[in-house]
Amino acid sequence: MHFNRGGRSGRAPILCLLEKNGGTLSQQELGMFFELKPGSLSEILSKLETAGLIYRTRGQQDRRQLTVTLTEAGAEAARQEAEIRQRFRSNAFSTLTPEEQETLAGLLERVRAHWEGLDG
Repeated sequence: MHFNRGGRSGRAPILCLLEKNGGTLSQQELGMFFELKPGSLSEILSKLETAGLIYRTRGQQDRRQLTVTLTEAGAEAARQEAEIRQRFRSNAFSTLTPEEQETLAGLLERVRAHWEGLDG
């Protein structure tokens, strides 16, 4: 089984992060979260904007500052993506008992915490 929904910094994760944060983040915050160079992020956001899923506005105080906001279509796409990912997780882990799922979650959390410490 293969599951590819845009990787860590593709369309879907950006839409979902915006949805989780009330529909609006600065372009700088998105770049920092996904560890993307400004040019790479701008390219992704341009595609999302062309698709009518987001819009960008310049800051009133600092015109260099860009705010990224979900459109209604973008919010709906984010909700659909979250449902798809939840169904995938449910199907992927359905072979494990609830106790095994809990054990696996704990082990993965330990690996994540260790990895984060190495990334420093």
